[in-house]
Amino acid sequence: MEERVAISVKNIRKNFKLPHERYTSLKQSAMHLFTRKGFTRFEALKDVSFEVMEGEFFGIVGRNGSGKSTLLKLLGGIYQPTSGRIAIHGSLSPFIELGVGFNPELSGRDNVFLNGAILGLSRKQIEEKYDDIVAFSELHEFMDQKLKNYSSGMQVRLAFSIAIQARSDILLIDEVLAVGDANFQQKCYNFFREMKREKRTIVFVSHDMNAIKDFCDRALLIQDGVVAAVGAPDRIINKYNRLNIVERKELESVEYAMDTANRWGSGDLVVKDVVTKLKGRPRKSFEPGEDITIEIKATVKRKVDQPIFGLIIKSPQGLRVMVTNTRLMGLKTKAYSRGETVTFSCSVKNIFSNGRYTISPGLADTDGNVFYDWIEDAAWFEVHNSDSNDGVVLPDHTLKVFVES
Repeated sequence: MEERVAISVKNIRKNFKLPHERYTSLKQSAMHLFTRKGFTRFEALKDVSFEVMEGEFFGIVGRNGSGKSTLLKLLGGIYQPTSGRIAIHGSLSPFIELGVGFNPELSGRDNVFLNGAILGLSRKQIEEKYDDIVAFSELHEFMDQKLKNYSSGMQVRLAFSIAIQARSDILLIDEVLAVGDANFQQKCYNFFREMKREKRTIVFVSHDMNAIKDFCDRALLIQDGVVAAVGAPDRIINKYNRLNIVERKELESVEYAMDTANRWGSGDLVVKDVVTKLKGRPRKSFEPGEDITIEIKATVKRKVDQPIFGLIIKSPQGLRVMVTNTRLMGLKTKAYSRGETVTFSCSVKNIFSNGRYTISPGLADTDGNVFYDWIEDAAWFEVHNSDSNDGVVLPDHTLKVFVES
């Protein structure tokens, strides 16, 4: 079956004029009414071209100020390009600035009807979907309160719950869920999985590299308004994280000599060593049922506060069979000072099948947004299991065969 293009972007440029002088009052504006105002041209996007195929989950990543949101607003028709051409094939819903059109003086219920109308839904459609909107937002007891009394997280929950009712062919999703709590974010991600199963076309801007890896078929990296790369999510994530490396002479020390082609991070906290152990002694080979201990030693290069320590274990086929970190497990860390060595230890029962497994350690800030250090496949261990099969793991289990009477 031939793939069809859902979004085509050709040689897009977007310029903004930034005034040299800004007047903050009517009096200042009047005094300078006949003064010639100077402008600086800012090129937010420069000759950007790419295509998104029908049914594709397409990610856009880049550092703050790279042009991601400008690009999404161009796709959504909020901005017009300075030059170039954008072609959209199908109906489109932009989840870019959720809550645009909300009236803070109206109740949550009234804003559902107001915002739904802005999204193109009829009153009858909104009435039919109202219970689903409220259920998804989990704001039953607040719907009769004025919106101005809602927290920012509550407003995002309500806005997103309304927006997903507009069943368009193409969805544009910015990093609009950052203020939602963890449970609501999970509900949103479940919605994304549903859209992916339905083969809806989705363009997703995010700083969450795990979400990009989990959902996207392809991704685009934008840097300083230019497309730096387009391709498989793993490759794009690797390139994106390399952009976040802070080059410091102090990182050229022996402690940072573990550097590989698949390493990135700011370097505030760096992995010094990764060792696998059995009963306190280093081991590389393990038998079924043994407790594998993974120790990651990290050196503090610059003071960090409540960092996240984590790791991923991948199968011989490259599948992630275990992902864990201190935040996920509810383990509190503290502030660590320059020069300290911190050890992160993880113990796991060996239920793995035969083969060589790799360990990717990761150190991040307390929000998980900035990686201090990440090393893809930094270490490995082997499993020898005589009862192995084609599965990745061999958990304890029982089988029964019986005939119903």
